[in-house]
Amino acid sequence: MIALIENICVERKRWITHDEMMSVTVIAESTPGPIMVNLATYAGSSQAGLWGALIATTAVVLPSFVIILLIMALLKKLLKSPYVQAILQGLKPCIIGVILATGVFMILRNCVGSLGTFSPDTTAALLTLALGAVYFGSRKVRKNGLSPIGLIGLSALAGIVVYGRH
Repeated sequence: MIALIENICVERKRWITHDEMMSVTVIAESTPGPIMVNLATYAGSSQAGLWGALIATTAVVLPSFVIILLIMALLKKLLKSPYVQAILQGLKPCIIGVILATGVFMILRNCVGSLGTFSPDTTAALLTLALGAVYFGSRKVRKNGLSPIGLIGLSALAGIVVYGRH
């Protein structure tokens, strides 16, 4: 999707520069939600302000929303099937594994320097441990713990405090 967006927004239409595209991609990947929505919102905003952002976001979200709504209306009974429920329960561990593998890959990638040497960012490691402690500590205090959105917000705030704004 990123290559497609870059082809249209940067190369063909020249709505944003390559540097802006890279910056937005980094920000969009760190925020909740699909990257396409975040990039469309930025491109629309940079071209036509608030109205551009609203129109671009709607144009990206609305087709998928309508399709999913129709599919859900048609498959409502099917989702009640014990077989479908068993499939969905079987998918949960796979999804957890994919997310965990991605996290481990990102941690390992951040521990290798540009020359292939092992050079972990101790500040990032300490920050990760602190956020992990907050998350698991909140599970001891509250039944469900800190929400994912709350954890993302806390992580962003901690990143700003620790690394400063650029």
